[in-house]
Amino acid sequence: MIRKQVSRYLPVLDWSREYSRAALVDDLLAAAIVTVMLIPQSLAYALLAGLPPEVGLYASLLPLLLYGLLGTSRTMSVGPVAVVSLMTAAAVGGLGLAEPAHILAAAAALALVSGAMLLLLGFLRLGFLANFLSHPVIAGFITASGVLIALSQLRHLTGMNLAGDTLPELLLGLGQLKTEFNLTTALLGGATLLFLFWVRAALAPLLVRMGMAERTAALMAKAGPVVAVVVGAGLAWWLDLAGRGVALVGEVPAALPALAIPQLPMGLWQQLAGPALLIAVIGFVESVSVAQTLAAKRRQRIDPDQELIALGAANLSAGVSQGFPVTGGFSRSVVNFEAGARTPAAGIYTAMGMALAVLFLTPALAYLPKATLAATIVVAVLSLIDLSILWRAWRFARADFIAVSATVVVTLLLGVEWGVSAGVAASLAIYLIKASRPHIAVVGLVPGTAHYRNVDRRPVVTQPHVLSVRVDESLFFANARFLEDRLYQLVAEQPHLRHLILQCSAVNAIDLSALESLEAINERLNASGVRLHLSEVKGPVMDRLQRSDFLDSLTGRVYLSHHQAVTALDEEDFVI
Repeated sequence: MIRKQVSRYLPVLDWSREYSRAALVDDLLAAAIVTVMLIPQSLAYALLAGLPPEVGLYASLLPLLLYGLLGTSRTMSVGPVAVVSLMTAAAVGGLGLAEPAHILAAAAALALVSGAMLLLLGFLRLGFLANFLSHPVIAGFITASGVLIALSQLRHLTGMNLAGDTLPELLLGLGQLKTEFNLTTALLGGATLLFLFWVRAALAPLLVRMGMAERTAALMAKAGPVVAVVVGAGLAWWLDLAGRGVALVGEVPAALPALAIPQLPMGLWQQLAGPALLIAVIGFVESVSVAQTLAAKRRQRIDPDQELIALGAANLSAGVSQGFPVTGGFSRSVVNFEAGARTPAAGIYTAMGMALAVLFLTPALAYLPKATLAATIVVAVLSLIDLSILWRAWRFARADFIAVSATVVVTLLLGVEWGVSAGVAASLAIYLIKASRPHIAVVGLVPGTAHYRNVDRRPVVTQPHVLSVRVDESLFFANARFLEDRLYQLVAEQPHLRHLILQCSAVNAIDLSALESLEAINERLNASGVRLHLSEVKGPVMDRLQRSDFLDSLTGRVYLSHHQAVTALDEEDFVI
């Protein structure tokens, strides 16, 4: 029992018992591939977050190690990702800090606060709260963020000193900074973009036609950014591109990060709380979505509550090792999966590989052009942009379209923090509106069956003295009054009515406000000579009704099935 409880919080105790030499080989191979991919990504996402490049490397060390020990996904790769990097840039930029040391401390503090929130949610087993952030809202937010990320990289692709976190600011900056355009930077950035787009679209099919296995060809295509980084750095060194105005990464410290808690005034910690919560929620939702998708392919299980703990620990470690917020990355995780990773040990080996890169490869990174990194970011985030979600939401449900549109528009116009807040607010408002006006259908008997369907949708049989009504929602304080008004209206339209049967097959719960409404309906119908009956009441709902006095005062009966109710009342009236 004790071992089971401990292994729940330390999944490494489970998978390590079955660790084999074959798993070791597979994990090492996957780790080598992911490490090669992660080096340029971590540099690029640090650039996107407005931080020095080494910070991206630091954020890819301890977080990978901690998640490997605590995470429940066998193949997810944790580290910097595009959307969280953009949110970090917006959060830290909103503090108005000027000193580089303060900016670094704020980014690390953001990771610490976000990690603490994730840990708290995990220990309280509140992983289900992420379900309240709907997929359309997440898709709209990521799409709008992708647009902002791509536009923000124009500053590095063209050499212009472009600033801004929203669409109006970025477009206004483009119009005012035409004179700062650097042709060499633009040529290098444009060539890198064309190469990466070609690699993504055409390299894998070309390699397959040349006889390479599809899986190997797909992995080779994923290495395109690595080739771009190597070639870009080589050209910058050979042609002295820095002398032609091309911005380079510059010197990167060849040392592992020192462990320390960032020092910030208490007021700044408080200002970071709101952005940290949004980063925690968005990062968790994105990460769990990736983990569950990959786990399903191998029939494995993901524990959302433990994922909160693992991601929380990963972010805490990023905060104390001079990093910034991290989460599970989709592209890296897919590469890790396709490369054959068998256990979370692949992530631990990747962390070791990143540590070696920090110690021995950083001198070569000094010649890396920022335009090359910006091109890798643009190509990566364009896959996140899915404008079709607007059309699909419009066709399927206008309420979802409103939520998605609000998220996209507000994110583009006001920034990422306002955007996700608007999406959540719109989703909750729409849910409350829909819940307060539940679908209430008058139903009748489908001829030749014992089934009852909406009279407005199918040809059915009804009786003038019996009214059958189905409520397609749980009854609670927000819709209780609406139910009363609707039933009174239906009763008023049928002067010969003697029985009203409330079909409760879709009612999963009844609160006290709804119970009082049912009592009022029962009394008012009785005064007008109409008896109230219930049918198909679910067990938990019946248990609650039996704890009240409602069933004692009910003028009618409670029937097991709706057809039984209609048949019994027909026979009763026939006898009378």
